[in-house]
Amino acid sequence: MAMNADVLAVLRGYPQIYFVCHAEHRRARSDRAALSARDASILAHLSVDEPLRAAELARHLGLRPSTLSAALAQLEALGYIRRDTEPADRRVHRIGLTAHGEAAMAASSVLDAGRVERLLDALPPAQRRCAVAGLGLLAQAARALGGVTSHREA
Repeated sequence: MAMNADVLAVLRGYPQIYFVCHAEHRRARSDRAALSARDASILAHLSVDEPLRAAELARHLGLRPSTLSAALAQLEALGYIRRDTEPADRRVHRIGLTAHGEAAMAASSVLDAGRVERLLDALPPAQRRCAVAGLGLLAQAARALGGVTSHREA
């Protein structure tokens, strides 16, 4: 059976982008703000604009709620996340990144921001906008497929 051309294009393109933009592996643990792999993963799943419910995040990451709660308390103490209480149900919290958390997420990403910037700069402005919009659409579809909903989708 022939593979769908769009699927094949993603299977070919994604590794090329990842290879070019992947950050060098380094582990800085010298200061208290250094992130563990788990904490970096938590930040990578959050957004400034679209907070997630803590229960959704725990389920998606495969963490027990108590484990996630402890990690979130540490990230909140570092100023990386904020917890917003839902007015309709005060027991429900949505977790979002702060500006400081967004910077920490970018610094701990598996992708090198400078390399991503150079990649995007190589595109003419119209193609750059299309590429970024397309990636946003794929990310939105991935969230829907993965069972994690954003604030706008809930």
